[in-house]
Amino acid sequence: MVFEDEGVLAFHDILPHAPVHVLVVPKKHVVRLSDLESTKGDLLARVQDTVRRLADHFSVNESGFRWVANNGPDAGQAVGHLHFHFLAGRRFSWPPG
Repeated sequence: MVFEDEGVLAFHDILPHAPVHVLVVPKKHVVRLSDLESTKGDLLARVQDTVRRLADHFSVNESGFRWVANNGPDAGQAVGHLHFHFLAGRRFSWPPG
């Protein structure tokens, strides 16, 4: 566990794709990003705050990080619960995938 509060869990990915690969998971169940209602802005605010904390914790604010949510099977979503990937510690290419 890297971080936890009443709304969010953050923990290391068991199959990392970067030196730093942390999953940020809202505790409230939402299947995917496109299912998130606009009234749930507080959930996204919690996630964003957690990402900011992770960037500080891993000292990657200056060097950079990637924050990703896969939405549906074609995008690579393999788990039916909304989660975000926080990746850092190496240079990333564009476009991804």
